[in-house]
Amino acid sequence: MARASSSSRSALPPFFLLSNIIIWISAVIVMGILSYFISLSPNYVAGHIIYEEVISVLTVAFFLLSLILGTYPGYILLFNIIFSYLWLVSVVFTASEWSYDSASALDHTVEAFSFIAFFFLFFNVIFDWHYGYRSYSRNTSAV
Repeated sequence: MARASSSSRSALPPFFLLSNIIIWISAVIVMGILSYFISLSPNYVAGHIIYEEVISVLTVAFFLLSLILGTYPGYILLFNIIFSYLWLVSVVFTASEWSYDSASALDHTVEAFSFIAFFFLFFNVIFDWHYGYRSYSRNTSAV
């Protein structure tokens, strides 16, 4: 399948822009809380926390770029596919570590905002796939 031509996309649709902003805000919240956890015990930090911190930092950096590159077909889809898988692993790590009753409120907050970031990334993949390919499928005709 071929994507729609680059002239058919001039700006991010409102849902896409709002979704990217929500992803970015969620990543900033997760990054801040995990940085606080790392600062509490700098001598020993679990590997999952480092992974989640790196993913949140990369999301903050790359999604600022994705807002700029949003007019070019394919770039946003690539970011969303890559980061949706990374955030899925992050959600699994947080759920396995902090889904018990005696976990603190900050633990549950990291878990919730990790899920929010993954959820919106997943729907960004579906939305961009549909948005990028729908004009191709409608413009084809039988010979």
